[in-house]
Amino acid sequence: MEKLIVDMDDVITEKGFIRMINEFLGTNYTQEDAESYYINDLIPKDRMDEWVEFYSNNNVYDYANIVEGAKETLEKLNEKYDLFIATAYVFRDAPQVSGKTLNDKYNFLIKNFPFIDPHKFIFISNKELLEADIRIDDSPKKLIGKARLKLLFTAYHNKNMTEEELKESNFVRVNGWKEVEEILLK
Repeated sequence: MEKLIVDMDDVITEKGFIRMINEFLGTNYTQEDAESYYINDLIPKDRMDEWVEFYSNNNVYDYANIVEGAKETLEKLNEKYDLFIATAYVFRDAPQVSGKTLNDKYNFLIKNFPFIDPHKFIFISNKELLEADIRIDDSPKKLIGKARLKLLFTAYHNKNMTEEELKESNFVRVNGWKEVEEILLK
């Protein structure tokens, strides 16, 4: 079986951080309002300590939903591939709360994806260390590393990547789980 590594945030789950930020700030931001990969950059610097406290006392996955088609497709992929979920968990703005983030991610995966062996959950920040036949991620930086096929899952922060940039990076853009199925389950 080929080894398939799939990212979690903005690939399997979506909108948790933006919904949490909107509740914290009392705003109506959309993900497209973020000017960087780090949606937390929407938080004013003078409220960062307050944000970290709010984040520490809430579970971002209570705000998130599963991306349409992710669960069904992952279940099929799990039958055909040696499937791993690889997800970063270090909270950039407050690394000291990262243990809670790891726990929240683990519990979300166990609850919502019981067909994936929990021994195949990888909690890591530097995904370049991972080798697989196929990788799916929304971050171009986290697709660096060895894989024969690298699928860039479209997200708010990578929409502007040109066809030329995709080709130079050896990425194939996928705009949802239906397209993943068309490529990997044909």
